[in-house]
Amino acid sequence: MKPQFKQIVTVILSIFLLSCSTDESKPEIAVTPPVVLPPVIPNPDNSISKSVNYLALGDSYTIGQSVCETCRFPEQLKTSLKALYPQTSFSLKIIATTGWTTSNLISAIKEQNPDSNYDLVTLLIGVNNQYRGRDFSVYEKEFPELVTKAITLAKGDKKNVVVVSIPDYAYTSFGMMYGTENQKKISEEIDKYNAFAQNYCINKEIAFVSITDISRQGLTNKNLVASDGLHPSETAYKMFVERMMPKVKTALQD
Repeated sequence: MKPQFKQIVTVILSIFLLSCSTDESKPEIAVTPPVVLPPVIPNPDNSISKSVNYLALGDSYTIGQSVCETCRFPEQLKTSLKALYPQTSFSLKIIATTGWTTSNLISAIKEQNPDSNYDLVTLLIGVNNQYRGRDFSVYEKEFPELVTKAITLAKGDKKNVVVVSIPDYAYTSFGMMYGTENQKKISEEIDKYNAFAQNYCINKEIAFVSITDISRQGLTNKNLVASDGLHPSETAYKMFVERMMPKVKTALQD
């Protein structure tokens, strides 16, 4: 075989072998289908009305006995809502006085005859029924009446009503003066009132917020009791508001 021809054959064989080797070692490339992204769904509109009217119904726990005007829970709730919804204006009306029972509150609402145009109504009542030793049947009759009235005042929409549980004054220095046995009795009676209110609200699909456990920290955390040794402090009311906010936001967004 001529040298030139041998060189040509050698080159051809080398190229052929190299080609085979490359093809055999070449890994298979998996073809990945294009990723299909789900359609972008905008966040639900959590905005509320540009103007919100708020009515707070109750007794000393609503009017804020022994704390400053802006320290009581309705005012703190209003402030928190303004911070959350800066484009909305908020107005607040309070119908509450220290010492009021359910009967007193019913009479005051009738006398003041507020308009039925409120976007939010809160109700916290009953401690003075217990404190004054009123028969429990009075609360069983008048609490539902007050809830019904609150719904009427809330534009007839029960979703705009938030009921708050009764704090337990047995866990204060004032409550301690009654002695251990009477403190226990106070707590049991407060539980009875709250259980009735909560069950009623659940059955009627009305928002109920329990803050009683917060008030029961009053003996271990003195900062939760006002200077009079009986009523909740500004700090306690702040904790009430934090507990209430989810229900309140839901009410306003509906």
